[in-house]
Amino acid sequence: MTCPLPVLKTKQTLDRMNPGQVLKVISTDPDAESDIPRLFKRLGHSVLDVRKEQGVFTFLIRKEERQTHSSS
Repeated sequence: MTCPLPVLKTKQTLDRMNPGQVLKVISTDPDAESDIPRLFKRLGHSVLDVRKEQGVFTFLIRKEERQTHSSS
């Protein structure tokens, strides 16, 4: 079973941030390497950088404006 904490804590923090702010996330969870970029790109945020060094993953994620979907 994988640990959802890195993704959950990252989402909670981004929810409290203003658009344009950048969050640095550091995780040792191997699943975070794919889970974090995939989720936050899907949510419309920009993943600026992903690095892996000695089993430690570092992500830079910029919070973007929430997109509103029109029903046209």
